[in-house]
Amino acid sequence: MNRVYDDERLAGVYESGNEMPDDALSAWTRLIGSFASRTAPAIVEVGSGTGMFCSAMARGLDASTVVGVEPSTPMLTQARHRNPHPAVHYVTGTAEALPTRDDLFDLALLSRVVHHLPDRPRAARELARVLRPGGVAVIRTTFRDALDALVYDYWPRLRELDERRFPSRDQVVRDFTGAGFTVHTVTPSLGAYHARMTARPQSKFTQLTPAEFDHGLRCLAADARSEPPTRPAPVTERYDVAVFTAG
Repeated sequence: MNRVYDDERLAGVYESGNEMPDDALSAWTRLIGSFASRTAPAIVEVGSGTGMFCSAMARGLDASTVVGVEPSTPMLTQARHRNPHPAVHYVTGTAEALPTRDDLFDLALLSRVVHHLPDRPRAARELARVLRPGGVAVIRTTFRDALDALVYDYWPRLRELDERRFPSRDQVVRDFTGAGFTVHTVTPSLGAYHARMTARPQSKFTQLTPAEFDHGLRCLAADARSEPPTRPAPVTERYDVAVFTAG
């Protein structure tokens, strides 16, 4: 995975910059869990970051175990501090070499991580290895075909950069079906969004120069100041979900 996540500063601000309301996190957790084939599923999250989804799935899905696999030591440190849970185990590893035995999990989650994988076909084969027959891999991402995030309004060069690094839907489908999977199915205010973005909480910002980042942040701050206090402009972020079933 992209080693930018070894940056301790980014790890420290990542969760606060990417947090979601409790009801949204619960809704996502229920959606992800709805694809599991059994109750109390065993779950692996690949690229688990600071553990937000690991702890949410342990709580909300009554998971028998949740293993968060993450290559970044700073992210693992944050996860163990911010999102501990008796059923959650955070381990060092990569998507291409998962540190678990075969046929262990019912459900795998890759949230906002598939574009970081240097070898998606190999990662798909590893997921096929560690999932039980009938297990599912849930990918939460934005495909290159539909990059429409608010962040591009303020940092337009990020769209060009993301078009190069984000895979298309067809590429992900090809990589996973090639590994033996079948396709199952493919709001804070502007002020709050500005507060989150000041810390550059996402890896994509490392691709911008300080001047580019500051210019976008100033534009965002101006829009945040102009929104009516009684009618804050909603900020929505859309994600694609692809679900694959292991053979």
